[in-house]
Amino acid sequence: MNYMLKDENAIYYECGYSCDNALYLSLGSENFFITDSRYTIDAQEHVQGAKVLINGDLYGEALKILKKAKVKRVHFDPKEWTVAGFERLHTRSKITFVHSLDLSHKKRIIKSDEELEILSKAAKLGKKAFRHLAREFRKSGFGENEFTLTHTAKTILADFGQYDLSFDPIVAINASAAKPHATPSKRVLSKNDLLLVDAGLKYKRYCSDRTRTVQADKYFTFDTHQRFKRKKIQKAYDTVLKAHDNAIEKARSGMKAKKVDALTRDIITKAGYGKYYVHSTGHGVGLDIHEMPYISSKSDTIIEDGMVYTIEPGIYIPGEFGIRIEDMVAMVDGRVEVL
Repeated sequence: MNYMLKDENAIYYECGYSCDNALYLSLGSENFFITDSRYTIDAQEHVQGAKVLINGDLYGEALKILKKAKVKRVHFDPKEWTVAGFERLHTRSKITFVHSLDLSHKKRIIKSDEELEILSKAAKLGKKAFRHLAREFRKSGFGENEFTLTHTAKTILADFGQYDLSFDPIVAINASAAKPHATPSKRVLSKNDLLLVDAGLKYKRYCSDRTRTVQADKYFTFDTHQRFKRKKIQKAYDTVLKAHDNAIEKARSGMKAKKVDALTRDIITKAGYGKYYVHSTGHGVGLDIHEMPYISSKSDTIIEDGMVYTIEPGIYIPGEFGIRIEDMVAMVDGRVEVL
């Protein structure tokens, strides 16, 4: 299959290197990495299995290659391309460009042993960062608002610049946590508040993702065993934890993704919180923070060994609080292994 790529992570997966201005062509047994002169040295040192071509006009260079190769069909993922960039190729050639949605994500859905090791390391580094973050919040987080706490989280997760972040961390207090993708506010952390933190870092470009919800007393840690002063919060928390643990215990290779989703959703729904569980159970994690498989109630994807995804059930009571517990898992020998 002939195909072309524009997304950085998709290109990295193919040849071990990418940058913010590159185009990758795979035409039978020949592969081409096209970039501009700013990246000549790095590309020549790191690109594997592809010919490096330096031309500031990526699309013009690609057209020359395509015309010379006389190919008739080229696959591409429309999610990766701007209209302007794609039209540079489409309107100047007679090639049939075939929409192949999630082309790279489909190739990457099963992780290699090497990728599993890297993702496991990323997850362990994320867990370590959460331990440091709990220590810092206990020491100096009380009295600070979500903006300051988020800045602290970024610094600790990055280990002062050593690691990139998987995404901007979510640090949400009390009612802010009722928004699954909360943004920082001036809400201030006080002792015994509910605190939700969702964050991750990258190791060798691969992402980690982890969420914990705690009662922020002077001794709190980001583990899954939490005691809350308010019975309403405790009941919701215990329900989420039960759903989280049930999916980890019972998910199997060979299941459809929607069956894995049901392992969390059924428990939360039976407990009376169904309308407050507003997202899917999880998503794949790899070079991108969100990739296949998607663990949703509508997904017929068959879960297989080598897949890595999150299990992150949640309950969100608008105006009051939100709870989410999230871990990254891999399917190994038919069962879940928490990374």
